[in-house]
Amino acid sequence: MLAGSTLSLPHFFTMALMDFFNKRNRKSETSESEMSFIDHLEELRWHLIRSVIAICIGAIVFFIYVREIVDRVLLAPAHDDFIAYSWFCKASHALGLGDSVCMKGMKVSFISTEMTGQFISSFTIAFVGGFIVAFPYIFWEFWRFVRPALSQKELKQTRGVIFWVSFLFFLGVAFGYFILSPFMVYFYFSYSLSPLIEIKPTFSDYLENLIYTTVGIGVLFQMPLLVMVLARIGIVSARFLRKYRRHAFVLILIAAAIITPSTDPFSLTIVTIPLYALYEASIIVASRINKRQDKEMNEWS
Repeated sequence: MLAGSTLSLPHFFTMALMDFFNKRNRKSETSESEMSFIDHLEELRWHLIRSVIAICIGAIVFFIYVREIVDRVLLAPAHDDFIAYSWFCKASHALGLGDSVCMKGMKVSFISTEMTGQFISSFTIAFVGGFIVAFPYIFWEFWRFVRPALSQKELKQTRGVIFWVSFLFFLGVAFGYFILSPFMVYFYFSYSLSPLIEIKPTFSDYLENLIYTTVGIGVLFQMPLLVMVLARIGIVSARFLRKYRRHAFVLILIAAAIITPSTDPFSLTIVTIPLYALYEASIIVASRINKRQDKEMNEWS
């Protein structure tokens, strides 16, 4: 919700970008004169280059040990002795559901239908792994670029942001790997239209789904921080989020059903609860920011 603004989104973000560069000019302590737009882009380019180098370093390490990573990490959810399956079975018994969530007897195998398929998958694994391990450094580079535009008060309010961004990202990746991926694997390998149909997906297809349910969820777990930024610049408010809480719940439920296509209520609940908890956390974050903004406005007037 653009607070009373009639500007189009492209125009709005263009003005926001120019305002950001002006703030960096006013608050930069290292430059003797104001930086031009090209100077800002040049500085941003070097932040991006260093981030890419960090990803490449991580990717090289992952590529060296790619076979061990595939066997011990990536294919682990495809074995019924994966640690998460024992967690689900214990939770099922504790909730009085018996063996309904115990995932046993699963037979999984993959094929590669392209001559270069496994080789290309090795590079995909290396790049994604490099991005995951380098994520805190990537955000730190981004934060170094943004920090000069912030006031001392804003810097104080955003203390520890690198830790929280990294923590939420790794928490999302872990949730996707240990919770969502096992459900995804078990459902797809257990679902069959006919006993004459043998399920043998390609490894690249499995890898693609695994990336979506790990890195994608890790990015999705940044929701509270994204709302914090949008609340600061006036695009969303706590009142707006509360007003559309029921609509958000329906969307979250649909997203959970897509991520975990099993019709089992237990699996849907596992996905829905953390996503909705993130939405409620976003409301709390936006509410605190709105109260602080109202207080500052009253003091100023």
